[in-house]
Amino acid sequence: MSLTGRRVQAVLLAAGKGTRLKSPRAKVLHLAQGAPLLEHALRAVAGADPVTIVVGHDAETVETTFAGRAQFVRQEAPLGTGHAVMAARQAFAERPERTLLVLNGDLPLLRAITVGALLDAHVASGAAATLLSAELPDAGAYGRVLRDARGDVRAVVEAKDASTEQRRVREWNVGVYAFEVEPLLAALARLTPQNVQGEYYLTDVVAHLVAASGRVAALRVADAREALGVNTLAELAVASRLLVTRRLEELMADGVSIEDPASTFVGLDVVVEAGAVLRPGTLLEGHTRVAAGATLGPFVRLVDTEVGPGASILDHCLLRECVIGAGASIGPFAHVRPESRVGAKAKVGNFVELKKTRLGDGAKAPHLSYLGDATIGAGANVGAGTITCNYDGTSKHPTRIGDGAFIGSNSTLVAPLTIGDGAYVGAGSTLTEDVPQGALALGRARQVVKPGWAKKRSEPKANGSR
Repeated sequence: MSLTGRRVQAVLLAAGKGTRLKSPRAKVLHLAQGAPLLEHALRAVAGADPVTIVVGHDAETVETTFAGRAQFVRQEAPLGTGHAVMAARQAFAERPERTLLVLNGDLPLLRAITVGALLDAHVASGAAATLLSAELPDAGAYGRVLRDARGDVRAVVEAKDASTEQRRVREWNVGVYAFEVEPLLAALARLTPQNVQGEYYLTDVVAHLVAASGRVAALRVADAREALGVNTLAELAVASRLLVTRRLEELMADGVSIEDPASTFVGLDVVVEAGAVLRPGTLLEGHTRVAAGATLGPFVRLVDTEVGPGASILDHCLLRECVIGAGASIGPFAHVRPESRVGAKAKVGNFVELKKTRLGDGAKAPHLSYLGDATIGAGANVGAGTITCNYDGTSKHPTRIGDGAFIGSNSTLVAPLTIGDGAYVGAGSTLTEDVPQGALALGRARQVVKPGWAKKRSEPKANGSR
């Protein structure tokens, strides 16, 4: 769901250090489902205009990571969520006609559809503010939502400031709000740090809005897991697993066979078509795309890789930034490195490494080879133990093997080198010169056979010594 075309702007709160993560990185840069926490928040408000990110700890890194995605303001001192929104005041005050969404940057499980529902509820209610809430048997350290007799919100009390009776309230504040701008600006002006933390709480805005005769509503999220924030590495792992599980359930519902969801990882931007099979231990990252009928695994990792229809990526393979053609077979134990392309129905076998190499349609490199900076023609056969010597200590050089060529086992091809269409290279050859089309090339030492040599070696010498 996108907010495009709606009269809405957004502020994302991303200034926190995340002390309990015990990491020098900004909290919002920690990864869940392979993407920074803040990336998930940005997607939840996709289409809002403008989007302002409030940064503080490790601000430069956050700004660099998300450059071009939003505008940034800095919260110079960590004085609470209300103070963070104050820091962005100039950015959203310029568009008072647009509803303002404010959300914490550490809510990776929050769905865009839920943010849209909050906005719809806010518009329908006519409230000065509408917040997202959730219910748990024990709301723990979360701020409690206190309602009046009509069901409207009268206050939000942080757990550290709550009374014993208030702590029994099961409804808690998620940290996602829809505000009308002008009432919010007036309420922000009345905030004071009169609390246990000595901070400016954004939640105190609720009571100020109510006191100014403004209505505050709340939308209870159906799935409380969407409201889970991240404060520790353990919580980060839980959130990431929940995100992956959600994605795998969507894929299975769409016709992707996933044999063991517990050991399978699919990243945020990965596309897997119906009819594909993901076997145990499959990890798909970045912008990987897997076509229908492809089979992956077990125990493979693909990063920014395109896999064609009906292709097979067998056991224990690593593929990065490469393209695998329809019906091709990779592995087991193969490494396909960036900028490599494997043609339709081609084969890359066990313990073969490709680096910036193009393997033509139907070509084969079945065993124990390193092929770097090479272009290998359709139907060519590369024997076991073949190496393209592409690096001379200073520069990389290309090897070109023509269509239908046959490279014998244990060949060393010293680049730059061209082997013509249909040419043969004898096993054990080291080649430094081009081979014409249809020729046979031998580049090895001449074999010498000495009959009876072993027997003579074992006979004692005249003096009895060996």
